[in-house]
Amino acid sequence: MRAYATPNPLLLVRIVLGVVLACLLHASTVHAASTGAGQVYPTKPVRIVTAEVGSGNDLVARAIALSVSGVMGQQFIVDNRGFMGSEIAARAAPDGYTLLAYGAPMWLSPFLRARVPWEPLRDFAPITLTVDTPNILVVHPSIAAKSSEELIALAKAKPGELNYGSSSVGATPHLAAELYKAMAGINLVRVAYRGSGPALNGLIAAQVQIMFPNAGSAMPLVKSGRLRALAVTSLQPSPLAPGLPTLTASGLPGYQSSSPFGLFAPAHTPEPIIKRLHQEITRALNRNELRERFFNAGMEVIASTPAQLTATMKSEMTRWGKLIKDANIREE
Repeated sequence: MRAYATPNPLLLVRIVLGVVLACLLHASTVHAASTGAGQVYPTKPVRIVTAEVGSGNDLVARAIALSVSGVMGQQFIVDNRGFMGSEIAARAAPDGYTLLAYGAPMWLSPFLRARVPWEPLRDFAPITLTVDTPNILVVHPSIAAKSSEELIALAKAKPGELNYGSSSVGATPHLAAELYKAMAGINLVRVAYRGSGPALNGLIAAQVQIMFPNAGSAMPLVKSGRLRALAVTSLQPSPLAPGLPTLTASGLPGYQSSSPFGLFAPAHTPEPIIKRLHQEITRALNRNELRERFFNAGMEVIASTPAQLTATMKSEMTRWGKLIKDANIREE
């Protein structure tokens, strides 16, 4: 009869524990980014739909795509679709392969148009608030006002004689000016331009006297002396506009305006995919090189949680929705 050695109990325990641990790690990895069909996400290129080429949305989308393509193992491709991008993303399959990089026009359009084929809080799954940029109250150097208080006094002395330039209806420079009018109790006349660039050129040429461009567009012109900056529209002083007072501290308590940018997936995208995207994208946004790149473009990195993006949308929809209704602002 053959004799067999008695197994070492401690060795058996170690083997069993090792197998169990390996199974748990494998299950955790699959769960962390599973498409729901047993495949690890992503298994093919991911499309980021956004606004027109050269816009702030485009800059954010391209920076994110470049930063995460390598670490996520697939190419992230930017697809410039303009205003239609929101509708395309809302109707896309909720599988993580179509994302939307867009700002306030996505969640404010329902207030500006009779009908919009998406509902901001229903049709999108928030991933992260990516960056934010304040507006800057600037005037032509010929204007005899060195502060917001002086500009308000001048406007009250000359009601309806001062013009402000803005681009599209409902864009932040437009809404910022209308909020300024409402809170200051002054009458400024809007002059519409086809874009922020032409509007700034109109201000430089003294066709209009006032504008609320974003920090990235305004500050180089302020530093060159072609425009005079009076205040920044953020609640707190901004490093993007060093030395400028806020409008809240300049006689308009509670004034706030900025251009937040968000990243979304279609509603009902599986939670593990949202978590994976949030983890990798916020990690990329917090890298020093990307923070510096955005700062040089006049943007501050936020890298929020999905819940914080939702809260920002709700706050903006409440605040700007009231102004849009009170001022009867509608897109042509």
